[in-house]
Amino acid sequence: MKEFIVDSAYFGAVLTLLAYGVGVILKKRVNIAIFNPLLISIIIVISVVLLLKVDYKVYKESADVISYLLTPATVSLAIPLYEQVEALKNNIKAIMLGIGIGSITSVVSVLALSLCFGFTHEEYASFLPKSITTAIGMDVSAEIGGYVSLTIAAIVLTGILGNVLAEPLCKLFKIHEPVAKGVAIGTASHALGTAKAIELGEVEGAISGLSIVVCGLFTVVWCGIFSTFI
Repeated sequence: MKEFIVDSAYFGAVLTLLAYGVGVILKKRVNIAIFNPLLISIIIVISVVLLLKVDYKVYKESADVISYLLTPATVSLAIPLYEQVEALKNNIKAIMLGIGIGSITSVVSVLALSLCFGFTHEEYASFLPKSITTAIGMDVSAEIGGYVSLTIAAIVLTGILGNVLAEPLCKLFKIHEPVAKGVAIGTASHALGTAKAIELGEVEGAISGLSIVVCGLFTVVWCGIFSTFI
């Protein structure tokens, strides 16, 4: 029975979807920020893969069908942005300035931490694109000499932290303006953070979706420049 399940062409996809479903149910019942559906699903998937002693390559190949949905899911964020186009027009300068400052702060912080902890160039390059969506970050990491697998882990962790901490931090620093929330969340924690921004409000979700794209473009430029520093 175990061999049949593991050998299934869709083992990874089914496991991932079921694990995420469990995470969603737990989040609704417990309603505590740390019970993030993605975090719960990661723990479940790792546990099952280790328990069944499934080779990672087998899991990855059988879950690739889900990866194909990543890019269209990101592109679909343009829909709420279109619906809030007036908010974008009225705040375009502040939005672009906020995204620009946020994106360069991200790479500068990675540079500072890398110097403090003595990272190699490969490790440093792997963390530079941590705050942009996986679809862009993987290519950037490979281009500047990073470890793509480490980059993916950093991006996912950044997104989870953004999703979990976005609302508490906005309350802590008394950030009430929807546009400001959207810029901060989307710039710092890409699509996973945007999922939380959408929960906070339509404007927050729309501006956060825009921030993902613009931050990605800015970060591509910053990574090309900063990758030569170590």
